[in-house]
Amino acid sequence: MELQEYILENESRMLEELFSLIRIPSISALPEHKVDMIACAERWRELLLMAGATKAEIMPSAGNPLVYAERIVDASLPTVLVYAHYDVMPAEPLELWNSAPFEPQIRDGRIYARGADDDKGQGFIQVKAFEYLVKQGELKHNVKFIFEGEEEIGSPSLGHFLEEHRDLLKADIILVSDTSMLGADLPSLTTGLRGLAYWEVEITGPNRDLHSGHFGGAVANPINVLCKMLAQITDERGKITVPHFYDDVLPVPDAEREMIAHIPFDEKAYKLAIGVEELQGEEGYSTLERNSCRPAFDICGIWGGYIGEGSKTVLPSKAFAKISCRLVANQNHEKISRLMADYLQKIAPQSVKVKVTPMHGGEGYVCPISLPAYKAAEKGFTKAFGKKPLAARRGGSIPIIADFERILGIKTILMGFGLESDAIHSPNENFRLDIFRKGIEAVVEFYRNL
Repeated sequence: MELQEYILENESRMLEELFSLIRIPSISALPEHKVDMIACAERWRELLLMAGATKAEIMPSAGNPLVYAERIVDASLPTVLVYAHYDVMPAEPLELWNSAPFEPQIRDGRIYARGADDDKGQGFIQVKAFEYLVKQGELKHNVKFIFEGEEEIGSPSLGHFLEEHRDLLKADIILVSDTSMLGADLPSLTTGLRGLAYWEVEITGPNRDLHSGHFGGAVANPINVLCKMLAQITDERGKITVPHFYDDVLPVPDAEREMIAHIPFDEKAYKLAIGVEELQGEEGYSTLERNSCRPAFDICGIWGGYIGEGSKTVLPSKAFAKISCRLVANQNHEKISRLMADYLQKIAPQSVKVKVTPMHGGEGYVCPISLPAYKAAEKGFTKAFGKKPLAARRGGSIPIIADFERILGIKTILMGFGLESDAIHSPNENFRLDIFRKGIEAVVEFYRNL
C-alpha cells in the first residue's frame, strides 16, 4: 500500500492513539504528576508494541522511568536509535488557552493541546513511520527507541542511564524529532544547537529589611547592587565580559555564514511579530547568526523587596536573579558555570555577600552535513516537502544530544518538524496536520535512503 493511502486509511486511528498520549498530563516539573509520568510511559510502551516493536519495556532511572523498545531485523545490519521525550511543560496560564490543554481539539487543520508538537506529536511521527515500514515489509534496518520523561527539566537522570546501558543502546546513528523548521514552505534540517548554563544569584546586604528613609543612601541596597552587577556582564558591543568566556568559541566558518545569509529572513516581520521597534545583539553578526551560532546572556528573572499592591518604603535585605547563557559548540557548560560564578564574586562590592548556585546546563552540538545519515534525511525532506531542506543551526538547547555523542559515541540527526507558530511551551500549543503527514513521509524516505 502506498504511504499516502496508508495514512489516509489509518489517520483517524493514528490521531486517537496520539490523543490518548496527549490526554495524560505528564508534567515532569510538578511532583503531583508522578503517577501521570508512569501512565504515559506505559501508554508509549503499548503503542510501540502495536506499531511493530518486538520488545518494549519500562526501565527505571533515578527520576522518571524511560521506555525502551526495539525491533532487530538482523544483528549485522545498521541500527537507528530513535529518541523522544514524553514529558511536557506545565500548561499555565490556563486562562489563555482557547480549549482545555489536555483535551486535544482539531481546529483549522491543527491539533491544539499541550504536547501536540513538543514532543508527543513529533515523537509519534517517528513511531508511525516505523509502523508503516514494518507492516509493508520494508524495514531494512534495526530500530531501537528510547523515550524519556525528564527532558523539560534538563534530563537529570538520562546521562547516568546512558552510562549504565551503553551496550543496550548501541547504534550507528540517533534520530530525533524535537526541533523546528524555518517554515512550512521552507523545510530545514537542524545542524547545530546551542548549549546552556543557568544560575540563580542571591545578593545579601543588611541582616533584615530596613526603612529606606532611615537607611537609604547609607547602606547598599541589594537590588541596586544586583542590577549594576548584571549590567556589567555585557558591554556596549553586545559581548559577554566574563574573562575567558570566549576562549573555546570556534568562529563560524565563512561558508556557513554565507549559507545563513541565504536563508530568507524578513527583519521587519520578525520585529512586528514580537512587538519590538529595534533588534540588538553582538556587533558584527546578523540576527540569524546571533540567535543560532553565537553565545548569549540573559536575565531570566529578577526579584526582591516589596512587590505587593501599593507602596512600602523598604530597603530589602536580599535580591535574587535567575540568569542564563546560551553556549555554542566547543564551550563546556561546567567551565562557563565556574567562570561566571567567579566573575560575579569578583565584581561584587564588599557591601554585600554573593551566593551563586549553578543549575542545569548542557553542551552545544554540531552535525556534519557530510554524514550519510544526514544525506538520507535530506532526501526524506526533499521527497515529502518538494524541495531540498536548508541546513540551519538553531538557538535552542537539547543538552542530551551532546551527551549521546560523549557517552555513546554516536552522531545525531535532528529531523524536526515543528514551526514557530506551533507555540510550544505556550498557551494554545498546536501542530499542523499537513506537517504531521509530511513528517511521516519524510521519515519513511529517510529509512529508504539510509
